Amino acid sequence: MNETRNNQRKHVILLSSLAVGMLGFAFAMVPLYEVFCEVTGLNGKTSGNATAANTVSSLQANPDGREVTIQFLAHVANGMPWEFRPTQHQLKVRLGEINTTDYYARNRAAQAVTGQAVPSVAPGYAAKYLHKVECFCFTQQHLAAGEDQRMGVRFYIGNDLPEEIHTLSLSYTLFKVPERLAERVAGSDPGSDLESDLESDPESVPDSGQAPAYPEAAPVIHGATLASHEHE
Repeated sequence: MNETRNNQRKHVILLSSLAVGMLGFAFAMVPLYEVFCEVTGLNGKTSGNATAANTVSSLQANPDGREVTIQFLAHVANGMPWEFRPTQHQLKVRLGEINTTDYYARNRAAQAVTGQAVPSVAPGYAAKYLHKVECFCFTQQHLAAGEDQRMGVRFYIGNDLPEEIHTLSLSYTLFKVPERLAERVAGSDPGSDLESDLESDPESVPDSGQAPAYPEAAPVIHGATLASHEHE
């Protein structure tokens, strides 16, 4: 009888240890996955920085004239009261050449709203070959009630794009920036942890229920069209 109880106790301890170990492994996978995606670009996230001016000035179009199709998509996160869409659904572009397209946004709310666009590329491993020269996603966008604007993107696709890729998709998800955080970015507290507050704000969670990957804090632009950053 005692032996049976001892065996049961050992099984309980073993199963409890296994459950704790699996839970710890699941938590460990999050930062490991982030590091993996940062290194490989396989999650489709694009860089939050503009391509350096010296790189752009030395661009050369693909000597073989290779072209690919790039599709433009737009999504609006839960709680974001904007109309948001691309003005062109796709373009045929030559590798190494700079191209320009626009997205249209309109604030349907009765009050001013600040938004932040987060880009991604599909297939994911193609993200490192798509280079943004200027993009509205580099800054927060502020629209008054009923205001609309066209927001531009200048980009090029690198000549080293793998041969098997013939079509890319550039997608932007537009998130609402809570009013207190928009004011903070405008100059109240430059040392605060904006990203953590955004991720914890229930109004900023997309419809899919997945937590967004917000870029670093950016200045608010009122009625902006194109915004560019240079590498520091």
